[in-house]
Amino acid sequence: MDVGLVLRVAGVGMLVSVACQILAKSGRDEQAMLVSLAGIVLVLLMLVEEIGRLFDTIRGVFGV
Repeated sequence: MDVGLVLRVAGVGMLVSVACQILAKSGRDEQAMLVSLAGIVLVLLMLVEEIGRLFDTIRGVFGV
């Protein structure tokens, strides 16, 4: 796993948390929820390749 990937996920997490805090304080709770959902989807899309690689490694270890 690449250190850059961890830093990107952390960066997205920080940006999403700041945006959610700002939106929640201004009374826009629905938009805050949508921003957090978009952040989760973005991180999952960034991790799809790594998850696929993990499953390939598990298949290789168990000889399936």
